[in-house]
Amino acid sequence: MHVLLIGATGLIGTAVLARLQAEGLRLRPVARGAAPAGAAGAGWVRRDLRAMLRPEDWLPLLDGIDAVVNCAGVLQDSGRDATAAVHRDAPAALFTACEAMGIRRVIHVSALGAEKESLSPFSATKRAAEAALMARDLDWVILRPSVVLGRAAYGGSALFRGLASLPVLPRIADAGRIQPVQLDDVAETVARLLRPGAPSRVAMALAGPEALSFEAVVARYRRWLGRRPARSIGVPPGLMWLAYRLGDLAGALGWRPPIRSTARREMVRGAEGDPAAWTRLTGIAPRSLDAALAAEPASVQERWFARLYLLKPLLIVVLALFWMLTGVISLGPGYAIGEALMREGGAGALSGASVIAGGIADLAIGAALLHRRSARAALLAALALSVAYLVAGTLILPRLWADPLGPLLKVAPILMLHLVALATLEDR
Repeated sequence: MHVLLIGATGLIGTAVLARLQAEGLRLRPVARGAAPAGAAGAGWVRRDLRAMLRPEDWLPLLDGIDAVVNCAGVLQDSGRDATAAVHRDAPAALFTACEAMGIRRVIHVSALGAEKESLSPFSATKRAAEAALMARDLDWVILRPSVVLGRAAYGGSALFRGLASLPVLPRIADAGRIQPVQLDDVAETVARLLRPGAPSRVAMALAGPEALSFEAVVARYRRWLGRRPARSIGVPPGLMWLAYRLGDLAGALGWRPPIRSTARREMVRGAEGDPAAWTRLTGIAPRSLDAALAAEPASVQERWFARLYLLKPLLIVVLALFWMLTGVISLGPGYAIGEALMREGGAGALSGASVIAGGIADLAIGAALLHRRSARAALLAALALSVAYLVAGTLILPRLWADPLGPLLKVAPILMLHLVALATLEDR
């Protein structure tokens, strides 16, 4: 069987890809970005679903395909994501193309609660895609997973780990209960539904066996990471409002934080469902969060990740502010000081221009750091410019090495912080 797998680099798509490869199926993975480094298999296709809105856009990808699995999804509209296109329009065109090509087997990953009242564009567009698929003459299966957790740390899995590393146990008053489902169980479900004789024209809730509060999930991850029980602290609504707005801003800049306005709306509803039909149709008994965590004890890598997860965005913001404020000071109140130092070092008539050029470069690096697409280039530029400042300061004003405030000595920890930011920049 040759399977077209859409969204192959996401949390669910990556797990499904590995499971289907183990099943011995031929795959044509589709993702917006390039294939991950070291990804096994061939046939990767790069496509942005925002440009796949007509059935004819899908026809070349469906040539020779026997079944389709759609795992693509985005949380919220942003500069790089569009929920309507990714959840509704592109899938509707895909389903039409499948019907035209005679490809009957389509497995579509939706979301638990999407069939109910829509609280956000996320759930509304998920529901629209379900309706489009059900209207087609296909052997479709709709999977509605609850919050998906697994060994891979992305989105919710990463957030719970990060919150579990805090000295207190955060409690969000208006968060609904969730029945977390294990990523491996979701991937196994897809594999079984691609086998001959698997059920079709059904929708099933993929939910874990127990409903937990947000606080309880964090507590379980905390215990898994080997941390002692902590005092539960209610997060003030005003602080949560600020966190959601900052998440929206980060999303607009190309980042993908798990806490945004859409997450708030969906979090209030919770994610509870009855897994009985899932078990009856596939034979899978969903594992509890406790069982899944006990089966894979946390390693030192997990503890490092949990501690760094919430520090990473703070580090990016602090470095961006550092460069921008340095530029503002150089072009403003510190201009005369900078010019005097350059003249002392022998720059002469170029002293003022050098200070201005440095200030503009600092501002550009700081602004570029805030944008996800340019963050890596900005960090590399920051490293290069810091080394240039260090070398220039040593050659022009070597006395600065003896300055009690250590203006040149402090370049070393600054370089290290940029290297840490580079090492933790990737999020999947």
